[in-house]
Amino acid sequence: MAEVREFTLPDLGEGLTEAVIVQWLVEVGDVVAVDQPVVEVETAKAMVEVPCPYGGVVTARFGEEGAEVPVGAPLVTVAVGAAPDDLAGDAGGTPRAWGSPRSSGAGSGGGVESLVAGPGGPATAPAPTSPETGEAQDSGSGNVLVGYGTSNSSARRRRIRPGAPEGPAPLAAAAGPAPTTEADGTRTVAVISPLVRRLAREHGLDLRDVRGTGREGLILRTDVESEVRARAAREPVAGAAAGPVPGEERIPLKGLRGAAAEKFRRSRHEIPDATCWVDADATELLAVRRAMNVPGAPKVSLLALLARICTAALARYPELNATVDTAAQEIVRLPAVHLGFAAQTDRGLVVPVVRDAQDRTVEQLSAEIARLTDAARAGKLSPAELSHGTFTLNNYGVFGVDGSTPILNHPEAAMLGVGRIAAKPWVHEGELAVRQVVQLSFTFDHRVCDGGTAGGFLRYVADCVERPALLLRGM
Repeated sequence: MAEVREFTLPDLGEGLTEAVIVQWLVEVGDVVAVDQPVVEVETAKAMVEVPCPYGGVVTARFGEEGAEVPVGAPLVTVAVGAAPDDLAGDAGGTPRAWGSPRSSGAGSGGGVESLVAGPGGPATAPAPTSPETGEAQDSGSGNVLVGYGTSNSSARRRRIRPGAPEGPAPLAAAAGPAPTTEADGTRTVAVISPLVRRLAREHGLDLRDVRGTGREGLILRTDVESEVRARAAREPVAGAAAGPVPGEERIPLKGLRGAAAEKFRRSRHEIPDATCWVDADATELLAVRRAMNVPGAPKVSLLALLARICTAALARYPELNATVDTAAQEIVRLPAVHLGFAAQTDRGLVVPVVRDAQDRTVEQLSAEIARLTDAARAGKLSPAELSHGTFTLNNYGVFGVDGSTPILNHPEAAMLGVGRIAAKPWVHEGELAVRQVVQLSFTFDHRVCDGGTAGGFLRYVADCVERPALLLRGM
């Protein structure tokens, strides 16, 4: 008799927990051979054709093209039960085309029609049996993708109880996940991926202690990784003293310091950042600043000039003035540049925000930066002046250092770092000269852009530092 088997989306590796159906490669009623691809899916890594480990007639498909399917969810059900040569192809081993079954003429061994229920009821062609046990043999593939296999174990085979009606299993019953299980007599643990079990073993984790977030409690790789992180957070640091050591000083991570520490932790935990850097000749930029600061005119700071360069660069590369909405899985590009700048105070590092920096002149930027810096040092910044920044300018050159790879100011997607400006040998107009050189670093969230965009932004900033007249273009 025919047996209906369910094929679920396997674990495609590297921690992927879902895939999007791009294209179905079979229709309901098509005949598939063992290991023929039945669907093309797109993961976060690549496009993949997923082969089915069973041969037979496709009786159902689950999910429309464009739908997101979690690992362990059903893809297709296949009615298995004809002789292997009827599924694998004609004599000589050449597989038949999908949806093009061979007719059940003389010598065909029964043909595909023996798999399909006729008007009188379900198909009754027997499945091949094992000469050792007399039980139906598993016609699954000997090949596997990560997360599924073709074991002959009873946990993967549908049994017919004595007295039960013959025929295919109801498709409604086959719609749920078919994970392998591990049990200890008190509860059953739903697992489907060998990677999940191996990861749990490597970390000494009992899967009975893990809550599965997959379909019907299926334990996913992310569930194991989350439990490992949670245990690490609960366990005390190895070698840590049970109490205070005489002479040591303990500083509570509270208030401003605690808020900054939490933001740094969250940034490194959530944002996949990367950094690129370049040296630039800032001699002309310093000359422009001196020319602007004539007697009687409002003073223009170097940080204000750099802020103006940043707003011009963000106008060219607006994808960097953004944040990532992790809940909605969307990149959010922001219409205004609220420019934060790092300021060191007696109470610690703060990042005041210049609102709508893109609409301010260099003089206005300089005045607002000076006002916010004074308020920061006096401890009088309001919450509004310390929040909702979209991009940060970090001038760590004031500490006498050349370079840095700073932590992004969560949830922002980018930060420009500026090192000290120092006299160094430099090739200028074809000749070696002593010039005022600065190292610029750019840290960015790799989710919002690739290296080409980041490099283009930094190169434009460096060009404006070296030739400030570029800022006049488009003004």
